[in-house]
Amino acid sequence: MMSIPTGASAAPVRYEAENAAISQGVVESNHAGFSGTGFVNFDNVAGSSVEFTVNAAQAGSATLTFRYANGTTENRPVDVNVNGSLAVDERAFAGTGAWTTWSSVTNTVQLNQGSNKIKLTATGALGGPNLDYVDVEQTTSAPALEQEAEQATINQGVVESNHAGFSGTGFVNYNNVTGSYVEYTITADQAGEHKLTFRYANGTTTDRPLAITVDGGTATNLPFPGTGAWTTWQTATTSVTLKAGANKIRATATTANGGPNADKLTATFSGPVDNEPPTPPKNLRATGHTSTSTSLAWDAATDNVKVVGYDIYQHGQLMKSVDGETLAATVDGLEPDTDYDWTVFAKDATPNVSQASNNVIVRTDPAPPDTIPPSNPSNLRSTGKTATSVDLAWTASTDNVKVTGYEIFVDGALKQTADGTATTATVAGLTTGKEYAFKVRAKDAKNNLSGFSNEIKDTPAAGGPKGVPNPGTVTTIANGVDVPWGLVFLPDGSALFSERETFNIYRLTEGGSKTLVGKVPNAVGTGGEGGLLGLEIAPTFSTDHYLYIYHTASEGNRVVRMKYENNALSEYKVLLQGIAKSRFHNGGRLRWGPIDNKLYVSVGDAQNDSRAQDKNSLNGKILRINPDGTIPADNPFGNAVWTMGHRNPQGLDFDSQGRLWQAEFGQSTMDEVNLIQKGGNYGWPACEGTSGNCSGYIAPKKTWSTSSASPSGLTIINDYVFVATTVGSRVYRNRIDANSNLVEQTTYFQGTYGRLRTVEVDKEGDIWLTTSADKDGNPNNDKILHVDIVYSGGDPQPPGDFKLTSSAFADNGNIPAKYTCAGDGSPGQDTSPPLTWGAKQDAKSYAIVFADVANGGNKLHWAIWDIPASSLSLPEGLGAGFNVPGQNGAKQKAMGSGANSQKYFGPCPGGSTHPYTFTLYAVNSATVPGLTSSSTMAQIETAIKNASTANTKLNGKSNAAA
Repeated sequence: MMSIPTGASAAPVRYEAENAAISQGVVESNHAGFSGTGFVNFDNVAGSSVEFTVNAAQAGSATLTFRYANGTTENRPVDVNVNGSLAVDERAFAGTGAWTTWSSVTNTVQLNQGSNKIKLTATGALGGPNLDYVDVEQTTSAPALEQEAEQATINQGVVESNHAGFSGTGFVNYNNVTGSYVEYTITADQAGEHKLTFRYANGTTTDRPLAITVDGGTATNLPFPGTGAWTTWQTATTSVTLKAGANKIRATATTANGGPNADKLTATFSGPVDNEPPTPPKNLRATGHTSTSTSLAWDAATDNVKVVGYDIYQHGQLMKSVDGETLAATVDGLEPDTDYDWTVFAKDATPNVSQASNNVIVRTDPAPPDTIPPSNPSNLRSTGKTATSVDLAWTASTDNVKVTGYEIFVDGALKQTADGTATTATVAGLTTGKEYAFKVRAKDAKNNLSGFSNEIKDTPAAGGPKGVPNPGTVTTIANGVDVPWGLVFLPDGSALFSERETFNIYRLTEGGSKTLVGKVPNAVGTGGEGGLLGLEIAPTFSTDHYLYIYHTASEGNRVVRMKYENNALSEYKVLLQGIAKSRFHNGGRLRWGPIDNKLYVSVGDAQNDSRAQDKNSLNGKILRINPDGTIPADNPFGNAVWTMGHRNPQGLDFDSQGRLWQAEFGQSTMDEVNLIQKGGNYGWPACEGTSGNCSGYIAPKKTWSTSSASPSGLTIINDYVFVATTVGSRVYRNRIDANSNLVEQTTYFQGTYGRLRTVEVDKEGDIWLTTSADKDGNPNNDKILHVDIVYSGGDPQPPGDFKLTSSAFADNGNIPAKYTCAGDGSPGQDTSPPLTWGAKQDAKSYAIVFADVANGGNKLHWAIWDIPASSLSLPEGLGAGFNVPGQNGAKQKAMGSGANSQKYFGPCPGGSTHPYTFTLYAVNSATVPGLTSSSTMAQIETAIKNASTANTKLNGKSNAAA
């Protein structure tokens, strides 16, 4: 292998600031650590400056290294002009901690041959930093590094020379199998960006793509299309970062056709690793608009190397990209008479992405004159029903321009909407046995309304597969809240919720009592999707009172922990930092692993899609950490990263098998739901949903168009996945089938409550649903809704024979004294009552949890689990021990300590109105995973719930003395 130095650089030339031309500044030497005879202290005024005269041996690029000190905590930016032209806009000089602490920053500029004037001018009232010197290093073009393919490491391929035109002594003919590869060794003299050029021939008409990796890192998929003949050699290129020294570059075939004929690899140094983003574009402004378009312009951003492009976003969704020389664009395909929130971001070649420009809200013009309404929908009919819903279908309307939507009326009042392409809808929240009248009409962009369809009547009725969760009556728990984002339930059944923009956390009861418990310290907004986001508690909350929080801070996004006690927050502690933030794509959901006791975190790419494929970045990932913020030893990459290749994941929840599901915002084509696998790569940015180059990535389980979803919240009930959407303004429900696919989609509440953010299931099995009217700019106009969940075939308890009874007392009756502490006067020495139940189809085992539920609480007394599926009863007076004597492997645990923790712990105190419940769970596995004799009662209950498919309750009142 031949190695040539990767760059020819003239030695840097130092120019001391004290020898430069100074305007409104003085030379001083009162802070140690400077070079030369002193440094320049800028006057504390805008316009103070230092101008160097720099000689360049030749025209071209040069790296400027400024050494400085800034003993304040305030940035002291300067404009850098070269020969009278702005080269760097507001170059940041951040605080260094002390005036004796010196630091360096770099920028790349273009110099003329001969003399050049480099002027630093303070742009703020604090002036510039203390400036020591500038080092100027000119670089010439970098020579190449090369290796012939026949000299590389070859796996499932042979060296041949039967096709003319190759270099060296031959070429590599890949075997026609997936996984064949050539691995080159390229030795770089310096770390930085390198252009890889692969010389190849492909005499077929079929692309033979290769996955390119460096030292086993993230793969870049590179196409190698046909070249016309095996004697026609062409090149394919990509850019990578190489370290100084030897780099293993592997090119692996990704299809059964193998790779092309490989001749050689050439690596060319492009420049040093660049971690500095461009400055934000300034002065974003609207320059025109029509009913379907908006024209924008902005002032140029600057970068230490070069701005290569601008991305134009509408409220978090990429709408258009232009090159770095273009400072205006028109976005088409918009809806008439609609407000759009525009932001522009600059990017460089690395790519680093700037922070957001100012945002501009532009309303499109009304649609052109159109007085012709759509035709009437026809053939309205009922196609199905549950106890709380009716499914409708109709024949589509037509329009002279376009049908933009349908309005669905129930008993003469507008109930919900449907998309203009829809011909079906489900109307939920109905009352069983009540007859309803339904009719539908269409509308166009000018809000011309068709006449109504035929009216039909139907009556919701129970039926269908048992245990299917159907949305029933909807009530408002809280009005006047502001972008409620995180929502977590406490052991007493009440909830804590976060407000994204105010940084407040409130406690909310189902009855609507709302109490402010505190404001999260250090939280900041981003003017978009950042702020105070996800909340979660661990199974140990009843003893440690820890509340886990995801929020945006000054340096980025964080996961923190606080204590929630007595309706107040305290003890703020940072668990995880280093998560980049941006105006959009911050992620933010938290969810506790029911089996592994780990905290899972969804994190967006912060609008830099390259981070999603960087295993060393925390952005564009699902993260997994221990309760104290440390990294679990079994994480796949040695850091907090659990999965990668995500754009903006938010919703998280676990199914009955303990598997994690995740909802994710797409860019402009597809939103998606994924089944998360340890170490998995979900494809972003190469793959969006199922669109793009998706080979080798984990495919989503469900996709929707970005116009009909934008999924933020996700929760799972009885293995039915509920997803709340913002743009779609609806809730989707899909069933997880035996093949782990999402099937039988039903859509609820479209257009009824506006944008929907968060969906969570409470301790009673009902849903709390939050609205998200954040796009209208008005505070305190959101709601938290309660959606009653009614199960097919019966009430919220599974129907049929699956029912828990006791021969000792009736449901809601008094529990006899012998089964309470009153039996012997000593808690923990109690006799367990006899219990019997009917079989639940497909149950692999059973579990029973006994709890005190007075005053809305859930004080856990005792649990027994791993009861064999063949057992449908428990005898009176179970024996003591973690492994229950005579019960075929069943295990038990109680709230007591010592020996009392391994025997039945009955109700005490009591009183004739003091309620207790025995809850029977049908479990989907023969043993509940993750439980030991040291597990807490809260951990046991959580694990049982997450492994169960159904439950039923036996209620009783204790007559033990209070």
